[in-house]
Amino acid sequence: MKRISVFTLALICISLVVSTSGCAQALLAPTPTPAPTATPIPPLEGWTLVWHDEFDDAQINRQNWTFDLGGNGWGNGEMQYYTDRPDNARVENGLLVIEARQEKYEGSYYTSARLKSQGLQEFQYGRLEARLKVPEGKGFWPAFWMLGSNFPQAGWPDCGEIDIMEYVGKDPDLIMGTLHGPGYSGALGLSKWNRQTYNIADDFHTYAIEWDKDQITWFYDGSAFHTVTREDVGDRPWAFDQPFFFILNLAVGGTLGGMVSPQTVFPSQYLVDYVRVYEKLP
Repeated sequence: MKRISVFTLALICISLVVSTSGCAQALLAPTPTPAPTATPIPPLEGWTLVWHDEFDDAQINRQNWTFDLGGNGWGNGEMQYYTDRPDNARVENGLLVIEARQEKYEGSYYTSARLKSQGLQEFQYGRLEARLKVPEGKGFWPAFWMLGSNFPQAGWPDCGEIDIMEYVGKDPDLIMGTLHGPGYSGALGLSKWNRQTYNIADDFHTYAIEWDKDQITWFYDGSAFHTVTREDVGDRPWAFDQPFFFILNLAVGGTLGGMVSPQTVFPSQYLVDYVRVYEKLP
């Protein structure tokens, strides 16, 4: 009978542990979170700051944010399960970290987080801005967006939706701004792609809208790239004369995110330096 050395037996045991998905996931350490570049709040001519979250507290501020929880695709065929665990959403080094992980959880094979300010911080008109770093990788679909406060009563798309930023990892040089409302939703949404000459995921960028009663204009790093006016929707309802709440989420897969590549790295992080709201001075 051939003998197996203690060293060989140890290697076999380690191999078996690593090949087990649950154990393998347990060995994954969270991705180190970089310290953000200092981002003082500059005065903006013609605007006054009325609300902001700089994520400088030790934990997520529950006076500003709550969570959507669950899986089931979220109407877009998404693959993740949203949780409120620190594994998926936490504050580190002055940043909100939303982390997508590859793990089996409640019937899904990926986890992530979706934060919202619904019922806590809602705004009508102004300049609404965030400084964000999106994750690289095919299958990731991070977004910074808003829904009308009447969403529970009116439903979507009658409540209106403002997508301030959507990024799709399979197209790393593109971001998109979109308006959805009754009669102009889904594939009929009023969208504009903004193509760059570099991978947007390589660094932080600022995303903003300026919104008044008659139009919404989108900005990327301070430059306007898209405007939709009340006249642009024609005889369809303009759903943007009411307060809206923020949503920050990182989806995996889905109709826009696409298939996850074998080369996509997990865990990966969507980083939020700040969210700020300015009001137009009279």
